[in-house]
Amino acid sequence: MKLFSYHCTQNLPISLEEAWTFFSNPNNLKTITPDYMGFDIVSGADKAMYPGQMIQYKVSPLLGIKTSWVTEITHVAHQKYFVDEQRFGPYTLWHHKHFFTAIDGGVHMEDLIHYKAPMGFLGNLVTPLLVTPKLKEIFNYRTQKLTELFGTL
Repeated sequence: MKLFSYHCTQNLPISLEEAWTFFSNPNNLKTITPDYMGFDIVSGADKAMYPGQMIQYKVSPLLGIKTSWVTEITHVAHQKYFVDEQRFGPYTLWHHKHFFTAIDGGVHMEDLIHYKAPMGFLGNLVTPLLVTPKLKEIFNYRTQKLTELFGTL
């Protein structure tokens, strides 16, 4: 089994508390997701993030194909990190760790994602050509949007 990973970081000129408040609200995910993905939360975003929370989305991650995506918040350490894992959706595996660290003048955020596309060998072949570039595009958008919202450090 081939497991892919994606890693990115960003520093923002906001406090750790402000960053945590923003990212622990599932409704803010729509704000930092490109519009063309048609991202809509169906259920589960009525409370601040907690372990065991199940969130259902509708999203078009590739080729405009609308799909359901259910993630579970599996781990939460207040103002330190949280983990979301796909339970149903476009990936065979999706494990996304979000880390937050206070730094001089702001907060350092780090994302580490492990993922696997469906379709076995064929999925392994198309992941570097389609899936990984799309994931980079989505996170580049997120970086730009967060800079627009909060500025740069």
